Amino acid sequence: MKKITSSFVIAVLAGAITLGAYKIFFEEPNYTVVSESSETPVFNTNFTPTSAKGAGINEVDFTVAAESTVNAVVHVKNLTISRGPTSLMDFIYGSGGTERAQVGTGSGVIISQDGYIVTNNHVIANANQLQVTLNNNKTYEAELIGTDPNSDIALIKIDGDRNLPYLAFGDSDVVKVGEWVLAVGNPFNLTSTVTAGIVSAKARDLGMGGKQSFIQTDAAVNPGNSGGALVNTNGDLIGINTAITSQTGSYVGYSFAVPSNIAKKVIEDILEYGNVQKAILGIKPVPLNTPYAREKGIKDIDGVYIDGVEENTGAAEADLRRGDIIKQIDDIQIHKFPDLTGYLSTKRPGDEIQVTFARDGEKITVPIVLTELQTVIVPEMGLEVKNLTKEEKKMYNIDFGVRIVGVPERYRGYGLDGKILLALGNEEINDIQEARMLFGRISKYGKTVITMMNENGERERLIFQ
Repeated sequence: MKKITSSFVIAVLAGAITLGAYKIFFEEPNYTVVSESSETPVFNTNFTPTSAKGAGINEVDFTVAAESTVNAVVHVKNLTISRGPTSLMDFIYGSGGTERAQVGTGSGVIISQDGYIVTNNHVIANANQLQVTLNNNKTYEAELIGTDPNSDIALIKIDGDRNLPYLAFGDSDVVKVGEWVLAVGNPFNLTSTVTAGIVSAKARDLGMGGKQSFIQTDAAVNPGNSGGALVNTNGDLIGINTAITSQTGSYVGYSFAVPSNIAKKVIEDILEYGNVQKAILGIKPVPLNTPYAREKGIKDIDGVYIDGVEENTGAAEADLRRGDIIKQIDDIQIHKFPDLTGYLSTKRPGDEIQVTFARDGEKITVPIVLTELQTVIVPEMGLEVKNLTKEEKKMYNIDFGVRIVGVPERYRGYGLDGKILLALGNEEINDIQEARMLFGRISKYGKTVITMMNENGERERLIFQ
């Protein structure tokens, strides 16, 4: 027993001597300096400056914007009477059928004290009756003032008995990606619903070939939100909520709004001219991510590549050429085609803009006067129509009508190309803007009757079911 105890003591002493020798002769000294200070020590883990507000969400106050917005956002009901085929014979011969009342709902934004309301065109399309319910549950009959199917904006009006709460248009051009926004509307008939998110992207075209330019947000938007307000934290109206992308029909993280600068211009045009004044630059761009773009080696260009210039336009007069790349218009940076079309949608024919483009490695800035759009593709039927010249009106002894200059494949067998389109139903067509508006009202379940004039001056009528 004594031998075991002695061995254990010797082992402990040997270990202590070894550890002490290592500490003295081999281990590097590590000193900690302690000073008297009341400050909390701070440790930097990288070289990126941090925000004084931390994550930021706790520092943002949404209540002021919400309170100033909910009373200016209304519930819009669209009563539509449609007659659809109820049998195969009705479908073939286009007769009979049963009238059905359908009620669609959406939202709108009061933009003036006297009751003007902006909403989406698809919210009020084909309406036989429009009703507007305010946040205080008062209901009014609404009058349709005008629409623009191209931008999906419509203007309606109610006659209120007092000064109504309204929202002022903000400047959507200065909106920044990452900025906090609120979406206010009536999803699923739930009135005065407010959701929050950030601006996810700008100048989205949703596969429309660059013809539209949406603000994308991740604020929750669902059916019924269409036509409602997108506001910043100051309560400024920066967009009209319009669409979502979803396989289910409900919100999945993406929502889109028409920028306020576009909506404001459309509304002003409707009030002043009765239709939307469309201005064009006069260039033919190359759609990116197409075989043609890849073949030309311009798939990843930053800007808008000019593939052609139209005659008698501002671009032609300013000597823009094929191969030029537009980089900036006024103070707006141009990275892709929707940046260009979105800004041009806020302009009118006759407006002058400053265009900066790259040519042979050099940047050039020139003033360009925008010209009037001469052709449009009308909704539903997809016909391309052009305004008549004074000579054509004199030749056919008419003072209204548009010429058909492009026909989609499904209508090629009807001999429409080159004829003058005079009327849709019982309404005369005076110009291409009116043609676009009238064709935008076509019902998918009704008859479409068009009146045309051929090259001999003879009138023809076609009925499409």
